[in-house]
Amino acid sequence: MIKDIVQNLKSSSTLRINEISKDLEKEGKKIYKFGFGQSPFQIPKDVVSELKNSAHQNRYLPMQGLNELRIAVSRYENKKKNQNYKPENVIIGPGTKELMFLLQILFDGEVLLPAPSWVSYAPQSIIGRNKFHWIKTSSENNWFPTAEEVENIILKNKDKKYLLFLNSPNNPSGQICSNLKEIASIAKKYNILILSDEIYSELSFSNNYKSISEFYPQNTIVSNGLSKWCGAGGWRLGYFIIPEALKNLTNSLKILASETFSSVSAPIQYAAIAAYNNNHEEYINNSRLILKQVGE
Repeated sequence: MIKDIVQNLKSSSTLRINEISKDLEKEGKKIYKFGFGQSPFQIPKDVVSELKNSAHQNRYLPMQGLNELRIAVSRYENKKKNQNYKPENVIIGPGTKELMFLLQILFDGEVLLPAPSWVSYAPQSIIGRNKFHWIKTSSENNWFPTAEEVENIILKNKDKKYLLFLNSPNNPSGQICSNLKEIASIAKKYNILILSDEIYSELSFSNNYKSISEFYPQNTIVSNGLSKWCGAGGWRLGYFIIPEALKNLTNSLKILASETFSSVSAPIQYAAIAAYNNNHEEYINNSRLILKQVGE
């Protein structure tokens, strides 16, 4: 009664290790958690206050997300990237994990995954029935694939459509991709799709963070959300920014959203407007400083 594609899957490693850690803590053992991406910081007070003020919001919101929030997100990303994203390019989801899953469901092609990478990329490819290719990385290349390594896989079958997952700063290595321009050049040459997972971008220790969308905007989906920089992992709010050239993909994603999560929690969306409209530079800089000291 269970589909073969699901029978061989196991629980997400990060979620499972978090459950094990909780069980050990209940036994009175002291646990140092390195397996789960939970921010150690409290959510900014103005954002929490906005959530309290929005508790009465009980209506289903548009499946693409609250318009005021999409305006705030597009402004926020435009300022960081010097782009011209519009609210129509933004789709709000219950965490980026769900949006990535729906992307895997709708994408018809093969997936390129750097190794190491986040534990859910590959299982989601399996569920989406997409063949995936591991690209083994090395310290010499900062634990990111080279343009040549990407091209070598594509050359085996140029007739296929390809989706490259690029996570910078990277989970688990924490490193920043420094060869974005070269990867973008290959992506443009073969018209491949890129998912730029930027969930840790605001917590980069350097101030000159760059996104591959700056070099290849027409086919790059930017993925980000509240969980890391805002300490709001449990709130489950993330977003995709999808360029105008991929409008058909946006429309398909909206259909899948309408048939799955319908819309993200209304109070959370209203609170998120404050997260993206208000100035949290001091909060983010303090978070970076503490994380850098802990890491070193």
